Amino acid sequence: MDAINQPAKITDAERLNRLRLIRSDNVGPRTFRSLLNHFGGARAALAHLPDLARRGGAARAMRICSEEDARAELAACDRLGVSLLAPEEAGYPPRLTTIDDAPPLLGVRGALDTLMRPMIAIVGSRNASAAGLKFASKLAHELGDAGFIVISGLARGIDQSAHRATVGSGTVAVLAGGHDRIYPREHEELLAAILGSNGAAISEMPPGHEPRARDFPRRNRLISGAALGVVVVEAAQRSGSLITARMANEQGREVFAVPGSPLDPRAAGANDLIKQGATLVTEAADVIEAVAPIVERPVMLPLREDDEPPLIEDPDADVRAHVTRLLGPSPVSIDDLIRIAGISPAIVRMVLLELELAGRLERHGGGLVSLI
Repeated sequence: MDAINQPAKITDAERLNRLRLIRSDNVGPRTFRSLLNHFGGARAALAHLPDLARRGGAARAMRICSEEDARAELAACDRLGVSLLAPEEAGYPPRLTTIDDAPPLLGVRGALDTLMRPMIAIVGSRNASAAGLKFASKLAHELGDAGFIVISGLARGIDQSAHRATVGSGTVAVLAGGHDRIYPREHEELLAAILGSNGAAISEMPPGHEPRARDFPRRNRLISGAALGVVVVEAAQRSGSLITARMANEQGREVFAVPGSPLDPRAAGANDLIKQGATLVTEAADVIEAVAPIVERPVMLPLREDDEPPLIEDPDADVRAHVTRLLGPSPVSIDDLIRIAGISPAIVRMVLLELELAGRLERHGGGLVSLI
């Protein structure tokens, strides 16, 4: 009831080149998309990377993923039973394709049809209370019975409880590391149960990648991006679950929160979300009723930065310097940058692309950028 038609399939050669492109230095999902849009394919984009980085002021030659390394990763994926899917291919979660920083290639394992069904994310505290764990399990089970797939991060606490309750109906685990680097290790058995039933696991990281602290927020954007909405069961202030809720809000997803005792710090984050306008949840019907109209609507790709006219091939040096001078360590929106610079969007976007490939630009949520 939620999937869109995705009959396309990219060639093996294009898959290899796309993998090389996204595994090269300073190429993130947004930059990848701009490069693909501008040059018409990954192979052509790869050929232009060194010159773009040089123009952006790179201090040294950028590392471009070799064909040998890319083939080795594809072979490792094959051994693990992982498919590297592009957004236009069946099995890539439809709603995940709509976010600005959707992974150009997503490592998928398990039941592909499960990934095409409507999902609800359930997240919360790793150090959850007994009441929180019980409610997460009950909520997940009821959502599963209603035909939804529960997606979460395979973490201890609330995530684990939500996954266990929906092993039979279908659940998706989003990994922060590679498919062979499960965190925490004690959940390898849980993941095996998920994959052995109607479930699936997804990751944008290569095999062998050990999850680091900075990888968990990246994982969280996939949890919220693939879902219709995110339910926060328990979350302390400044927790990873609140990061997921913030990302869900930025992505236009529904945000739900389960109220808790004001005396329990594990409920402080969820209670604050309710104060800020999140939908209060005490039963599965609250979630189902809120997302019902969304489920019936087709998944639409938003107007994106790369849907605009082509980038300017080689901006003038003075123009490049002008745009760079306007940037600093404080994030600024690209729209404001274009307005203040008084230069065409195509030129500004090309300068930003060059700076990013040179390792001098950082992209933030909400279309913000800053100079490193």
